[in-house]
Amino acid sequence: MDTTTTHRDTDPARQALGAVQSSVTMYGILSAAALAAVVTVALGGSPVNTFMWVRAVLLPVVAVLLHRLAVSAAQGSPRAFDRLSTLAVIMPVAIIGVDLIPGVCPPWYAVTQTACMLPVLRVAYLTRSTPLRTAFPKGK
Repeated sequence: MDTTTTHRDTDPARQALGAVQSSVTMYGILSAAALAAVVTVALGGSPVNTFMWVRAVLLPVVAVLLHRLAVSAAQGSPRAFDRLSTLAVIMPVAIIGVDLIPGVCPPWYAVTQTACMLPVLRVAYLTRSTPLRTAFPKGK
């Protein structure tokens, strides 16, 4: 039995980074579903405003960016980790912020955006965890 593999699997920082990567993957899936919902509603003849289109297209693009940052952080890049943790704090506000204004978006759209926000909140929580703060100290 290879002890280095076992050590890596039990390393709290690696476990946390694995959880970050799975959360980013879930965000990507949910953002693609949100885009599909907007397209389906638009094809059904219901009104879809420009704001909804822009956000529906940008969410999967941001998911790809977050995925790349998570992979780089898992490979040991402190810069990628810093960017990932910063984006994870900013994104929930960007995702849900305008949905709270009455009349801007229909309720179904606000629900899809909230669903997209939940994995990002988990990433924000995980990047602030002790194992990752120890693995990626500030100022490096």
